Amino acid sequence: MAGGGDGSVVGVQLALVVGLLCLCTALPLVFLRPVTAGIAVSVASVWSLTVFQTVTLAGFGAQLIAQYRLGRNGRQLLAVVLGLPFLLLALAGPVDPDFRVRAVLLAALAPVAALAGLAQRARKQVLENTATREAIVGTLLENTARGERARIARELHDVVAHHISMVAVQAETARLATTGMPAEGAKRLLGIGDTARAALTEMRRLLGVLRDDTTQAATGTADRRPQPSLRQLNELLDEARDASRTAARLIVRGYPRELDPGVELAAYRIVQESLTNARRHASGAAVDVELNYTDSDLRLRIRDNGPGMSTAVPAGGQGLLGMRERAAAVGGEVRTGSAVSGGFVVEARFPATTEESL
Repeated sequence: MAGGGDGSVVGVQLALVVGLLCLCTALPLVFLRPVTAGIAVSVASVWSLTVFQTVTLAGFGAQLIAQYRLGRNGRQLLAVVLGLPFLLLALAGPVDPDFRVRAVLLAALAPVAALAGLAQRARKQVLENTATREAIVGTLLENTARGERARIARELHDVVAHHISMVAVQAETARLATTGMPAEGAKRLLGIGDTARAALTEMRRLLGVLRDDTTQAATGTADRRPQPSLRQLNELLDEARDASRTAARLIVRGYPRELDPGVELAAYRIVQESLTNARRHASGAAVDVELNYTDSDLRLRIRDNGPGMSTAVPAGGQGLLGMRERAAAVGGEVRTGSAVSGGFVVEARFPATTEESL
């Protein structure tokens, strides 16, 4: 009896050693060689169960890890096959209940672990496929938007730019071909030609912006020509004076400083649009452009002393809408309407952020 007990203890100890060896062997191999690790661990577990009629927790752990990795690598059929010997041992092995329980557990848990690995593999594939589809959709949308911008650029070039060029050519032709023209008339025609050429330059700049993405994608470069800023306001007002005898003046308050380029461009365009509206709806009216720099924001006010117009009338509506959109794009806001003392007023406020503070 004592000898039998000693033999049982020795068998358990050997089984424990085998289980630990299986676990230590499976852990490094299971990630590098899952098939090799799965076969080796299954053979060791069958041998331990046959010879010692037991499998330790370490052996169970090594078996489950190996089966899981087989399922994770898409070898679920091999995982099921490697579980069949344990089922045969449970059916044809010793009648010892403990032995059969261990064999049945190994036979049942093998496919369960493999299915868990397979489920994880399927989840990973779903996530990867979703990410791939999202990337494809994003690329398609970007290409569609780029194509639409290119189409708009072509239409602007073919239609608008052509007509602006014709205005410049006809103004220059009329100035040179008309004999006895008063100096003032010649100056006006020269101003028309200069304005048309300036508009053509702005149009080409706009076309460059619209085509920027396509150019960058094809050549890896972008249009780096400087955009107008508040430093060019005096030149803009000079053009307005020459074009329509507008008494335009610039008033600057506070501490002028260079702001974020987006803010300066938006403010410049709002002044430009306001001067255009003044020429269109209040020709000859005086225009005051006020810039007020504060610590937190830039306040812009453009007022003419013309007849004004009701805010309910959509005259120039697209231009006013464009002002609001430009301001909103850089965190600002625009208000427009008839001034109490007469005329029309445009007020805008922008955050006084500098390029360095972004």
